[in-house]
Amino acid sequence: MTDSVTFSRIALNLPGAVSAPHFDRTAFKVKRIFATLAADGLSANLKFTPDEQELKCMAAPEILQAIDNGWGRQGWTTMRRRAAGEADVESALRMVHVQAVAKK
Repeated sequence: MTDSVTFSRIALNLPGAVSAPHFDRTAFKVKRIFATLAADGLSANLKFTPDEQELKCMAAPEILQAIDNGWGRQGWTTMRRRAAGEADVESALRMVHVQAVAKK
C-alpha cells in the first residue's frame, strides 16, 4: 500500500511534472494531465492509452480498473492505492508520464 505522500513524491520526481488543483483532486501534469489524486488519497486516476489500459487492467485487476464512461474509453483508469505497492505506482506513473510528454 502506498500513501498519498508517496504517490505525489513519485509523480513529482518525473521530469517536468508539476501539481495543481483540479476540481476536488490534485492533478499531475507535464504538457497534459497524466494523473489525478483523490482528495481522500484512496484512489488515483491515470491516463493510459487504450491499449496500455487494457493490458494493465488485465494484468492487475485488483489495482487498476477502467473508468466506466467516455473518459475510460479514452484510457482513464482508476488505481486503488491501498492495493498498489510503491513499485506498481512508480511503473504506472512512468508509463502515463511518457504519453503526457509526447502530446503535442
